[in-house]
Amino acid sequence: MDQSALVSIVIPAYNHAAYVASTIESMLAQTYGNFELIITDDCSDDQTFEVICSYDDARIKPVRLNK
Repeated sequence: MDQSALVSIVIPAYNHAAYVASTIESMLAQTYGNFELIITDDCSDDQTFEVICSYDDARIKPVRLNK
């Protein structure tokens, strides 16, 4: 956990390349900004993890599970 973040938001994702960007955009548009957004990709076989990693925001913490 990021010690400076007051709120941690955890989002599991599996083959959600078509939807994960809108989820991330929604979180980034919030007026409250003291959060970390942990997005766990559960071995997707689409472009989910690549979409998550395309964001350049230190609050976004991508995690990719191997199994």
